[in-house]
Amino acid sequence: MLRFTGLAGVAVAFSSTLAACGGPASTVATGNKAESITAVIGYGNNQTWDPLQTASAFSMAAILHCYESLVEGDPITREPFAGLAKALPADVSGTSFTIELRDGAKWHDGQPVTADDVVFTYTRALDPKENVLVRTFLASWLKEVRKAGEKTVEFVLSNPFPYVLQRLQTVKIVPKHVFDGKWQDAVSGKVVGSGPYKVVEQAPLSHTKFERFDDYNGPRPAVYKTMLWNSIVEASPRVAKISGATPAAQIAENIPAANAEQLTKDGRTVEFADGGNNLWLMFNTAHAPFDNKLVRQALHHAVDKKKMIEVGLKGKGTAGTSFINPKMAASQPAANDFAYNPDKAKELLKQAGVTDLQVTLSTTNTTLVADCVNVIKEGWDAIGVKTTLDSQDTKALFSKLDSGFDFQVVATTQNAEQFGNDPDLLIRYYYAGSGVVPKYARWKGAESQTLLGLLDQAATEVDETKRKATTKQALDLIADQVALYPMVFTHNGTAWDPKVLSGVRAQGYPGINLNQAKPVA
Repeated sequence: MLRFTGLAGVAVAFSSTLAACGGPASTVATGNKAESITAVIGYGNNQTWDPLQTASAFSMAAILHCYESLVEGDPITREPFAGLAKALPADVSGTSFTIELRDGAKWHDGQPVTADDVVFTYTRALDPKENVLVRTFLASWLKEVRKAGEKTVEFVLSNPFPYVLQRLQTVKIVPKHVFDGKWQDAVSGKVVGSGPYKVVEQAPLSHTKFERFDDYNGPRPAVYKTMLWNSIVEASPRVAKISGATPAAQIAENIPAANAEQLTKDGRTVEFADGGNNLWLMFNTAHAPFDNKLVRQALHHAVDKKKMIEVGLKGKGTAGTSFINPKMAASQPAANDFAYNPDKAKELLKQAGVTDLQVTLSTTNTTLVADCVNVIKEGWDAIGVKTTLDSQDTKALFSKLDSGFDFQVVATTQNAEQFGNDPDLLIRYYYAGSGVVPKYARWKGAESQTLLGLLDQAATEVDETKRKATTKQALDLIADQVALYPMVFTHNGTAWDPKVLSGVRAQGYPGINLNQAKPVA
């Protein structure tokens, strides 16, 4: 998973000097002008920028402004519209369809976008040797993408797939002449897309600067001449940038609930969105006694989710009664909702024959996780499970996991909704391909194959009622096995200055989208 979230140890700096955490003072100072905007992102910009690999919150949000898919989607609903495509394909119900490229589309270096670029991108996306992240969302239904003309490509499917137009949104088309044999450049921070903005400066762990791409001729042109996105991981300085009478930034995401009232008093609009952002427990199922599902179930029943939401999330959360957030349309209640029940937790441990259990809980050190893990420890200690917390930087934790670290239990946050909101994607992100569960939880065997079979069956089912019933079986299986399972879904907070900015919405996943922002005169 690290290669999706933090492969680049030090990203390439396009500027010769790295600025301080807040970005260049001169740029910040001009942020209130309609021609420019300053934003604050609560994640590092030093992780991989490879658009087919990354799950980095900062990189993914930026990529949505710089690269295009053939089919784009509304950032909230995922309702599809033509991106690099000239128009949406008329019929995607079969096993073949064609897409023609938009006339006059260009890369940021001025070269024309061609069908060869699309084929190059999808060839890598489908290559099992490359095994990039987006392959997880394609391999079960897409056989090949081939050239059908200088500006036309043909999609060949292994079976009809009900989420085609949503899934094409996950594949950002890249220029072959730039990245062929040079994917490390993309990992390190080089961005050459066809979108409305181009990246002109990268200062790792500090900021990324964008400029309007004047040759962009797509459906959503750049609103601003320049954008500065500050990378500020710590909550206090991040909130400070959007605070006060004359804030240095016009929009900031990853706003803690505890700061919402003060920001509102300062005149900011603060909105929280409920979505895919979940705080989960992952068990090393190759490490006894966590190979026993009863132990895994017991430790979930011992966590007081209501208290975690009230104390750790200041009310901005939803209990994980299913693998998918119950507030999302794709969700269905699971057979086991893991209600807080210490007595049941003790009984399950007894059934498993486990006594005097000692657990090291490895966690990431983000503010959100840190505010919640003490509730986990308190619940486990209360049922006689001696719990030790081991908190560390996200990149450090996943580096250890990649090196084969024999962990016991991990707690951290992730959000598959960055990629889409259909149930097939939301499950496969974690449980298929190179997802977290196969790689780190080491959950294998008959149950894992049954799950993938259910996903494949649902994905080929044309009848929506039957597809929903099969998906419910998959959700129940995940809730029975709980190799990785959410405790709570956390609300994502976004704040902006309504005196200078409109047309933005809080997202249920990290990042911001300014492609439809409107400066206030």
